[in-house]
Amino acid sequence: MSKFVELRRQFHQIPEPGFQEFKTQAMLLEYINGLPQDRLEIRTWRTGVLVRVKGLVGERCLGYRADMDGLPIEEDTGYEFRSTHNGYMHACGHDLHMAIGLGVLTAIVEQPINDDVLFVFQPAEEGPGGALPMLQSEEFKEWKPDFMMALHIAPEYPVGTIATRPGILFANTSELFIDIIGKGGHAAYPHRANDMIVAGASLIMQLQSIVSRNVDPLDSVVVTLGKIEGGTKQNIIAERVRLEGTIRTLSAKSMSDVKARIESLLDGLKVSFGCQTELDYGSNYYQVYNNEQEAERFMDWVRAFEGVQLIECTEAMTGEDFGYFLQDIPGLMFWLGVDTPYGLHHAKLEPQEDAIGVAIEVVSNYLRHRSS
Repeated sequence: MSKFVELRRQFHQIPEPGFQEFKTQAMLLEYINGLPQDRLEIRTWRTGVLVRVKGLVGERCLGYRADMDGLPIEEDTGYEFRSTHNGYMHACGHDLHMAIGLGVLTAIVEQPINDDVLFVFQPAEEGPGGALPMLQSEEFKEWKPDFMMALHIAPEYPVGTIATRPGILFANTSELFIDIIGKGGHAAYPHRANDMIVAGASLIMQLQSIVSRNVDPLDSVVVTLGKIEGGTKQNIIAERVRLEGTIRTLSAKSMSDVKARIESLLDGLKVSFGCQTELDYGSNYYQVYNNEQEAERFMDWVRAFEGVQLIECTEAMTGEDFGYFLQDIPGLMFWLGVDTPYGLHHAKLEPQEDAIGVAIEVVSNYLRHRSS
């Protein structure tokens, strides 16, 4: 077993929420501090870690990012190294992402390239969103790279597969939280109350009409409600209903248009049902848009890299806050095949660990090529 597979297993046991990755940060720093330090500069930002490896020439800086946080999911794998944090799991592959990042870091430390390389271990990708505040931090601004890349595991692709495309790869995303407030009461006297179950049901149907009736059929938009809370007992009229969901679009304009339509529906709901509403968009992630030139350059190189298959994939409605890096810095993201039947955010997700070595080889060699 490689040391990076072992590191992945150690990370897997300690998944932590966004901006609470204290054990994870300590483990990263323990490994990084054990590397030769003559070319290393290390900084922390909140629970994240920034590491700059000085290049042989140092005229430019290339960046590589790995995310750190886990998800509030009770693990249901067959692993012997299951999560030791009840109710939390690395169900999105961030344990692999960090192990790969450390592997690439080690390769660049052992064989420095011409350019400086900035390794970004970023907290809170799953929420509330760590990329944007990290970009705005003084620590990152001082070391801001000229190029940035990252990867994300892909359960549906075999190990040895790299999938990406020029242009948009991941969607714009926004969380959606709506509270509807009326007046509770006894089920036998509905005329003395203001039933928010009925108001909520009406709103649910109206929200589902946005995609079918307010969006260009040639555009791609998703409005999904994943959670509904309301009421306390079968014979009590509910005073409050909460809807929780997500919005996903393949253009920034569509995101603005969908939000405007939601707000107009809530205005109408207040008039129709005599209720109050509260709206919160939660975490918002900008689209992951691969720089066309950088993506084509990477794809051409991967096609010639022995032992790896390149797939030019279609865009996905998944969200990733790495999009904020690419909004500001030319670069790209790609999918890494890990060949597992269970999808991202699933309690049974068991990525194939052979993919770790593949990714380390691909990324470290590409950074070397990019620097030549």
